[in-house]
Amino acid sequence: MFIWSSYDYMSQIATERYSSIRVYDLSLQKPMDPNVDDLNSHGISPIEGDDNDGEGDCEMVVEEDENEDREPVTLGFVEKPKNPTSLLRHFFPSKAGGVPAWLDPLNLPGVKSRSCGFCENPLQFLLQIYAPISENESAFHRVLYVFMCPSMSCLLKDQHEQWKCRTDGFSPRSVKVFRYQLPRDNVFYSRDPPKYDGSDKPSGPGAPLCCWCGTWKGDKVCGSCKTARYCSENHQVVHWRSGHKTVCQRIILSSKDDSNPTDTNLQMKNIVACNTLWPEYEIVHEDECLSDDNDGDEVLKDNGSIASSIVSSKPNAEDDEEFNALENKFEADDDNKSWATFQVCIGKDPEQVLRYCRDVKGAAPLWPVSAGKPSKQDIPKCCHCSNPMFYEFQILPQLLYYFDLKNEADSVDWATVVVYTCSASCKPDRTGFTHEFPWVQIQP
Repeated sequence: MFIWSSYDYMSQIATERYSSIRVYDLSLQKPMDPNVDDLNSHGISPIEGDDNDGEGDCEMVVEEDENEDREPVTLGFVEKPKNPTSLLRHFFPSKAGGVPAWLDPLNLPGVKSRSCGFCENPLQFLLQIYAPISENESAFHRVLYVFMCPSMSCLLKDQHEQWKCRTDGFSPRSVKVFRYQLPRDNVFYSRDPPKYDGSDKPSGPGAPLCCWCGTWKGDKVCGSCKTARYCSENHQVVHWRSGHKTVCQRIILSSKDDSNPTDTNLQMKNIVACNTLWPEYEIVHEDECLSDDNDGDEVLKDNGSIASSIVSSKPNAEDDEEFNALENKFEADDDNKSWATFQVCIGKDPEQVLRYCRDVKGAAPLWPVSAGKPSKQDIPKCCHCSNPMFYEFQILPQLLYYFDLKNEADSVDWATVVVYTCSASCKPDRTGFTHEFPWVQIQP
């Protein structure tokens, strides 16, 4: 099962729950209880008459059977970091928003990989998950990075292209996932776990980053001050218009005045000028709560082994009974039924932003709507080793609430983002990373 650190003796990150938040849809402040009014709001109408031939229900059972035996998951929550330095790369953080903490600070994705396949602008950092695999020597440190174009029009185009990836493998995308991994003995980090006493340092600096976004390698240099670096012409133009024009002249004058040394050049290397990055959060985790009517602290898995403190994300008996009672009174199309099931499944932890499940037999995503779900044939094989890819984690729409995205025409919005990764977690080539496969589902 998934663990957040390969160091067995590293202390677990403390988590604080948001007990005051008791809603499912945080952006709409919608009650999480799946009551009659809630189902009515999703276009679910009462059945007329007492007879029910069961035809519709049978269809749902066949199509949604993957949701009926939901496997245990680890839940991810966001909170503001108590100490921003805890999100630096040598602490191996899981985080959302802000700038990425690159595991390999030198071998960053090139222009084609880091650009939106439609507008060709640099992608924006969404989140990263530290997910090492202890039994894989090459993945003692392992991080999955998710990037997204902030344009909704590009995300809508992405919907059409993701269906083509099975056949061509390299369709343009506005959402991209990169996997980085390192063995325990590597040139960047100590083989020992962080001490958290102020003495932890990475081994050497990383590649110079873009002064505007702080995300991608700064391949371009300002022609005037020779100090500011950029990942694209677009970011250079935006930075110039937003104030670098003035700073640039100050750097030039300062460099000519040897009697008045300045650290402006040094400051330029550490400042991220962009004010449209998504807010930065630390991602903390905890296992899904045990069912109220489960007397033990352990759940017997299908293979007879014991999974401690992890239960199925299928609704508990009380929730299941309540949902079935409502379902018997109401009829709905598949999308509404999936949405109602989605609400029940996450109702106990409505502030979760991520669901993680790797190496668990039969693990499947929790789909908010039935439309737009991929089949097994729609998921391509690993582009590097050709091994099958399987579901590892999904990002929930609650993250949009924490990013405080405005309800504007071109603001990104999604029902869920599901990430499929190489089943072998193969060792990347000399580029240092490999592409994984995201599937985006948008609310109809």
